[in-house]
Amino acid sequence: MVKIAIFHDYIGAIGGGEKLVLTLARGLGADVITTDVDSDSVKKMGFEDVKIISLGGTVKMPPLKQISASLKFALCNFSKDYDFFIFSGNWAHFAARKHKPNLYYCHTPVRAFYDLYEIFLRRQSFITKPLFMAWVAFHRPVCEYYLKHVENIVTNSKNTQLRIKKYLHRDAEVIYPPVDTSKYTFRVSGDFWLSVNRLYPEKRVELQIEAFRQMPEEKLVIIGGFAKGDHASKYAEKIKRDLPENVELRNAVAEEELIDTYARCKGLITTAMDEDFGMTPVEAMAAGKPVVAVKEGGYLESVIDDTGLLVEPEVKYIIMAINIISKNPEKYRKACEEQARKFDESIFIKNIKDRINAYH
Repeated sequence: MVKIAIFHDYIGAIGGGEKLVLTLARGLGADVITTDVDSDSVKKMGFEDVKIISLGGTVKMPPLKQISASLKFALCNFSKDYDFFIFSGNWAHFAARKHKPNLYYCHTPVRAFYDLYEIFLRRQSFITKPLFMAWVAFHRPVCEYYLKHVENIVTNSKNTQLRIKKYLHRDAEVIYPPVDTSKYTFRVSGDFWLSVNRLYPEKRVELQIEAFRQMPEEKLVIIGGFAKGDHASKYAEKIKRDLPENVELRNAVAEEELIDTYARCKGLITTAMDEDFGMTPVEAMAAGKPVVAVKEGGYLESVIDDTGLLVEPEVKYIIMAINIISKNPEKYRKACEEQARKFDESIFIKNIKDRINAYH
């Protein structure tokens, strides 16, 4: 039996990347090697059975957090303990030089280094701007050096596949992320809309909040948090301070509560900027719920006409879509459930196993 290790940046706030890694680890019988571990998040996601090895905590201040994670992966050595290695995240592939044969599940090239560099730069203060520029100038070429030791790349969408080709000059095979569709059920078309995402600027949660501010007759529940030491702290605090009465913000919740909330919501709204793939629309569709998503990124590959509406990232169009779907959200149910099954985790695990077996 092939013994497999999966390196992943950090297991912090609940997100698609964390769910993917832990789902893959369980499906392959693999161990996860990471830095920071939020045990509460692991428990809430229902993955207490997965073996997680921590290389030690990171410095909780960007970009020192990213640099310290990169160093830990570059310096570690598990080459004699496993037969095959998978990397996930932005920094875990720094372990690639010592760990072969290997495969990199690339969620996206580091967005602050490439396609969102100018946006991240504009967010910096007078003091942090030169520090940010220095970090990218130093860390990006080192990141690209370790990428040379990655033997094969798979990725989560055609959208990210194009990014990898453009910025990393590598080919990547698309294997869509996994959703255990059997866990999601339709209970009722409720009286609230749902948003599930980290409170990061690139998720553009402020668009959702402003739309519902202008629709006091509708309700929105936002589920999501952020990890300490990341770039989102100020944004998240601002979001928390400026909520209208019809918008409820919950921190990360247990998997059972999340599944129950999907089952009872009216639909999902998601507004991330050029999202890599986006697992939440598939989770919502698995529960028979329609999706309002921005007409960008991976949403173009998961949301189709019969399962919701794709709109421009503007408040007026979001409002229009919510009003249209709210008239009869249940009419989307069958198409949603059928579409979600195309992304079931059984397909994902089989495709990854096939890639690993190609080495043996």
